[in-house]
Amino acid sequence: MAELLRKVWDFEFVRTANEVEALVLENDFIKHYKPRFNIRLKDDKNYLYLKLPVTEEFPRVHYTRRIAKDGALYFGPYTSAQSLRTTVKSLRQLLPFRTCSDDIFRQGKVCLDFHIRRCPGPCEGRVSRDDYHATLRQVAMFMEGRSDVLTRDLRDRMAAAASVLDFENAARYRDKLMAIEKIADRQKVLTHSRDDQDLVAYARDGKDVYVEIAYIRQGKMIGHDGHALEGAGEATEGELLRGFVLQYYASATHVPRTILLPGTLEEPQLVQDWLGSKRGGPVALEVPRRGRKRGLIDQLTDTATENLKQQRIEADYDRSRTEPMLTALAEALELNEPPHRIECYDISNIQGDSAVGSMVVFEEGRPKNEHYRHFRIKFTPGPNDFAMLQEVLRRRFDRLETALRREDAADVGDRSFSSRPDLVLIDGGRGQLSAGLEVLEDQGFADIPTFGLAKQREEVFAPDRADPIILEHNAPAMFLLQRVRDEAHRFAITHHRKVRSRKALTSPLDSVEGIGPARKKALLRTFGSLQGIRDASVEDLQAAGVPERVALRLKELIV
Repeated sequence: MAELLRKVWDFEFVRTANEVEALVLENDFIKHYKPRFNIRLKDDKNYLYLKLPVTEEFPRVHYTRRIAKDGALYFGPYTSAQSLRTTVKSLRQLLPFRTCSDDIFRQGKVCLDFHIRRCPGPCEGRVSRDDYHATLRQVAMFMEGRSDVLTRDLRDRMAAAASVLDFENAARYRDKLMAIEKIADRQKVLTHSRDDQDLVAYARDGKDVYVEIAYIRQGKMIGHDGHALEGAGEATEGELLRGFVLQYYASATHVPRTILLPGTLEEPQLVQDWLGSKRGGPVALEVPRRGRKRGLIDQLTDTATENLKQQRIEADYDRSRTEPMLTALAEALELNEPPHRIECYDISNIQGDSAVGSMVVFEEGRPKNEHYRHFRIKFTPGPNDFAMLQEVLRRRFDRLETALRREDAADVGDRSFSSRPDLVLIDGGRGQLSAGLEVLEDQGFADIPTFGLAKQREEVFAPDRADPIILEHNAPAMFLLQRVRDEAHRFAITHHRKVRSRKALTSPLDSVEGIGPARKKALLRTFGSLQGIRDASVEDLQAAGVPERVALRLKELIV
């Protein structure tokens, strides 16, 4: 608290209607501003969910990183994308469903997934809406951990099929039943209670804190996840648990009836009220002192301790590799000290078309993916790489200048743009470097070390040297520079391809007011192609069902 008071120079108060509303607002502020003195989940925005848009006719089951209030079912968050993808892959073998994009689905032709029995083929009408949604309900049961309900449902369907001598379907349900039961057998029975429960435990080593959460559904453990915490080094147990529960359940898709904790969190009644409002029913926060429940907490604590040790080993290993590289880089480029934050910029375009810029960030020699940024080139016409680079740098350092000027130091907006780099790298030679230096000088950041990286040879261009710096191909400094540059190039190219793909999928018809998807499809079916529509007269268009006003506008815009 003493350190906090020394660094705080202003206060702002927000009045709320009640304590629960204050709790929600506090959590929103922590996620938005990421203040250094508050407990927060590390990189929580990257967690994955499985989405079942059950309000659609033939929903596409897919992964997402955002939750919307759209009537869909969401399962997660999952810290391990690989674990979720493996689960879904196994599930599709038992309960086939579509995962293709809507564009592919609308083509109306079955794909390979149908032939290998991973999809029932709704695009060709191979399955009814009711049967497809029945399958999705079974998928939801499985993801919720209600395997008992799912097996009972399959057993009933098998018996019903056998009773009408439909032995083929009965055998199919039998095979699914056996596969589901085999998976369910792997889930450890932990409690005789049928209530849903979550278990929370943590391990601490200095300022590093790691939290494990396990999920018990219908008395069985169906999985667990680990979460590193930031800003929790000096927190008490009560503060730590309160911070985790608020951060985690703010984005969780399911709040269980009971949450078992290793200790009492701060403001337990207030947190219980908030959880109850999310669940739509009472939530109990229990701190078991002895017995089977305490044993489960202790086991989970051991898991958290082992994972924290592994995390520390991996961090030490990374540091042992990157620190010598950063030191060598500082010596090679004659920097005052090894750079903590490196930013690298690249431009990707084809003759000025769909041009994009990329900014990748490395901190302590490692990629900081959440600080990567894309730039759509907005103000530079034609193929002019130098001007495009200057536009990107100007927009980026405008944001930094704004953040540094802002009166409220806490409200810095985008955390990436508000962070000052220790080293700027530009993918390109002497010309690109000169263009970049001009912008940094205009913006008042000429003191930031800036270098250009040649695309082919091991040459580094410095602003105050006529000849490039030549580094050995296998030198540690060169290895790091190449890694940063290649990552910037990959990031720019990948986004450029996405932009071009989206552009290729659009049509001049999309910009014509009065031409929607159905009318566009009808026009293409009638006239065969966009050129056929261009060649058609206004009368021809009217005969195809286009109002005269829209037909005139169409001819004007696509000639």
